[in-house]
Amino acid sequence: MAIFSPATVQAITQVSGAVSSVAGLATSYASSQASKAQGIYQNAMYQMQALDTLRLAGIRADQEERYAAIQAGRKLKAAEFEALNYKIQGNTLLRNLQRTNAAVRARAAANGVDINTGSVSAVQDYNTKASYQDIGVTDLNGLMARVLGFEDSLNIYAAGKQQADLTRDAADRQARELRTAGKFAETSGGLLGNAQLALGVQNFANTFVNPFNTGGKP
Repeated sequence: MAIFSPATVQAITQVSGAVSSVAGLATSYASSQASKAQGIYQNAMYQMQALDTLRLAGIRADQEERYAAIQAGRKLKAAEFEALNYKIQGNTLLRNLQRTNAAVRARAAANGVDINTGSVSAVQDYNTKASYQDIGVTDLNGLMARVLGFEDSLNIYAAGKQQADLTRDAADRQARELRTAGKFAETSGGLLGNAQLALGVQNFANTFVNPFNTGGKP
């Protein structure tokens, strides 16, 4: 069995400690680089998520604007049809007035009555006044249908545009938050990596350099 002198044992111990300290330093360096790489990876993921958020929000906002434009167009078209219906009602009233007064004049003429005087004229005047009152109402209703339809259409589109703007603004805020989080993650990973490396260097100095420092003694 080999017996080593105390000096040999001390030298072996020092070498073993040196190897261990070098391995520890290598491990610290690897951990440091891994922490930095993890921070960079997290930052990249946050940046990608921010881009996806903006892209999806842009698509959603465009769809909201497009839907609002379609709804506004439908409302405007409905108002035009409503106004057209009122116009048709007015024309129908005019035709009915013409037929009614024509019938009154025909009956008067058949009975030998002057159609421009007396009760015949009064009946025609009454029919005309009543009909034109109704026609005035239908014309007013048609105008109001156009006005209200235009206002409703404008409000619908404005609301859709506002919602689209809110969607884009919310996405911008979220993207900024994600980008900030990514920068913090990368900075944090770098700081952690530097701390791990500094600790490894310190341990290396304590376990490798000091054992060989004899303080100037032979």
